[in-house]
Amino acid sequence: MNNRRDFLKLTGAAALGAAFPLDLLAAAPLTVGFIYVGARDDFGYNQSHAQAAAIIKKMPGIKVIEEEKVPETVAVQKTMEAMIQQDGASLIFPTSFGYFDPHVLKVAEKYPKVRIAHCGGLWTQGKHPLNVGSFFGYIEECEYLSGVVAGHMSKSKKLAFIAAKPIPQVLRNINAFTLGAQSVDPSITTHVIFTGDWSLPVKEAEAANSLIDQGCDVITCHVDGPKVIVETAEKRGIMTCGYHASQAALAPKGYLTGAEWNWATPYTEIVKATLEGKPMINFLRGGLKDNFVKMSPYGTNVSAAARKKADDVKAQMLAGKFQIFKGPIKDNKGAVVIPAGTTQVQTDVALEKMNYLVAGVVGQV
Repeated sequence: MNNRRDFLKLTGAAALGAAFPLDLLAAAPLTVGFIYVGARDDFGYNQSHAQAAAIIKKMPGIKVIEEEKVPETVAVQKTMEAMIQQDGASLIFPTSFGYFDPHVLKVAEKYPKVRIAHCGGLWTQGKHPLNVGSFFGYIEECEYLSGVVAGHMSKSKKLAFIAAKPIPQVLRNINAFTLGAQSVDPSITTHVIFTGDWSLPVKEAEAANSLIDQGCDVITCHVDGPKVIVETAEKRGIMTCGYHASQAALAPKGYLTGAEWNWATPYTEIVKATLEGKPMINFLRGGLKDNFVKMSPYGTNVSAAARKKADDVKAQMLAGKFQIFKGPIKDNKGAVVIPAGTTQVQTDVALEKMNYLVAGVVGQV
């Protein structure tokens, strides 16, 4: 059966449950399922997960199964159930934000012996099942560093950010990128366009061209596949900062640096805990110093001053001595969102509920 989403349509789930009880499956090699919302070779979010899954596949006693292009609908519930029933998966990584509620939660309640580790969800004790976990990385640290580089390299002092949806994780990235750039020049502005979904290549190209036409000379993004945006910017002679994975090969002239995931770190920790019979890791986060995220190498055009400033800040981050969201910070409507004397550290759950854009961002939630 090539498509697991169709599997449960053709086979009675109850009959399969009797044929393959989960107690028996637990004794077999650990089968781990990975589910992607887009293509595994998208030069972006899904590729970053697939690269980490390939590392997990090399671990002894592990069998990896994958399904790509699974929408954030009931389709992902069918995929998860098919992985459990057909393949005997006892650990599943559904990687897209919209999978969590209600889809992951529903499947977790139905299969309490299966561990489901979701990327980006906000697991809450007493509210969510104990066989569910949530992991993510503080990639806004890398976004801040990208902003430092962009701030140094921009001549127009107008930066562009193309984003899918105004959810907290996206807003954290936009805000961190802007604050990084403003640490170089407080007059810098970031112009944002929300496309409405994770993968809309035509809208992404239109947004890139529109922002370039408005005078933005460095462009970055938070969409699943940055390929079209980076290629559009390169064709028009505009600089880019990448996201998710490296897109340097797509823009040999304009690529400055980028914020990349290193999902192999949380994946390995969660898989090892499962193999060793340890409790489910319900909440797992990490940043640069934890090797959850990393920077793309600098492009050849990045100035010495930009490299030095970014490297200095990175060293402080690695030492745990640098905080991005330190008051006073106002939103772009003039309201104080983080008062003077207050710092929201990366582990502060309040940041996972961010609902504003900082001053200097041109756009609205």
